[in-house]
Amino acid sequence: MTSIKTIRGFTNPRLKLFLSWRALAVYLLVLSASSAESCLAPVRPFVPSDSQAARNYEDIIRRDFEVYITDIQDYFRCLEQERARAFEEAREVSHDYGRFLKLVRD
Repeated sequence: MTSIKTIRGFTNPRLKLFLSWRALAVYLLVLSASSAESCLAPVRPFVPSDSQAARNYEDIIRRDFEVYITDIQDYFRCLEQERARAFEEAREVSHDYGRFLKLVRD
């Protein structure tokens, strides 16, 4: 469908450029949101207060602790990756904001 502005012979190149950048920004936002990781903390291992139960389930409890230690290390790595990603994104947004301010001042 043709816009009324085009029918009348009027087109605004700045508006077209702005809408193109806006569409690109929305696309990149959706793309980055889908690639962002969600870091889930592992569940703490359960230790029974009853010493007999602890002895009866010693192998299971020991394995739970080993799994927790592995999972918490993965969790820390995930948090570090997310922190680095968010820091880079904040740097890019800050740069974009500077460009935006420069555009509106000109």
